[in-house]
Amino acid sequence: MITVVWGSTFVVIAKAMAYSGPLFFIGVRFLAAASIAALVFHRTLSTITRTDLVAGVSIGVTMTIGYGLQTYGLQTVDASTSAFITALYVPLVPLLMWAVFRKTPKAMTLLGIGLAFAGLILLAGPSAAGIHLGHGEIATLLGAIAMAAEIILIGTFAGRANLGRVTIIQLFVAGSVALMAMPVVGESVPAFSWWWLGPALAMGAASCLIQLTMNWAQRTVSPTRATIIYTGEPVWGAIFGRLAGDRLGPLALVGATLIVAGVLVSELKLRRKSEIVQGPPATAMVERSVAPVP
Repeated sequence: MITVVWGSTFVVIAKAMAYSGPLFFIGVRFLAAASIAALVFHRTLSTITRTDLVAGVSIGVTMTIGYGLQTYGLQTVDASTSAFITALYVPLVPLLMWAVFRKTPKAMTLLGIGLAFAGLILLAGPSAAGIHLGHGEIATLLGAIAMAAEIILIGTFAGRANLGRVTIIQLFVAGSVALMAMPVVGESVPAFSWWWLGPALAMGAASCLIQLTMNWAQRTVSPTRATIIYTGEPVWGAIFGRLAGDRLGPLALVGATLIVAGVLVSELKLRRKSEIVQGPPATAMVERSVAPVP
């Protein structure tokens, strides 16, 4: 469900970029999100732990790096190439999970990753195939690595850090780092306009909902499976873009279908033939038969 909200933000952000620089907009957006989260979870702020701080700061920094490098890359890289390179976060998550934690994805998960990645490539379009490694492409690739790291960090700290506190901290850090990076890249504060303030506040509410849900859901969903589910975001982005007047070519439709198929396939579990023949374990049958009557 949050990929629906996520995908709907692209049309709004595209309009707001005509009135604001990207880092300023990201900063205001995430600080607004942090303020909303603080209003909801303000009673928990007095008991912030070291784990909450480490989780919130590390996730918030990777969020800013991911968004910031992708935005920087878009100054010299076209949108389709950026989408193609950013899609590399899908296979990067299981690779990093294996390299760092030695966790090997299951067969159906790997198949889902392959389908989702192929779908993202088709959504990016054929023009994205001619990639050369310039400054923009390298920045976008590093941004994809940061996005993969964000998903892994959320999964690592899920269940260990407080849901409300870590959401507040990561959003506050992401917004603050984005604003502090403005002088570094030479971005100035835009003139006041409701055309950037209104969308920034609306996107702040969306970001609060998105990050809160990610932190909660990844307590029971592994980073690799969550990554496949998150690939639904560009599908919804394409759908909302089509409603706004954009054109979806045949390859993009095939790509969207592959992404949905990848999400569904990753949820399937292969059962051994012996398990199908024997049925559920006898202990489970005994447990059900002796269960107390309420």
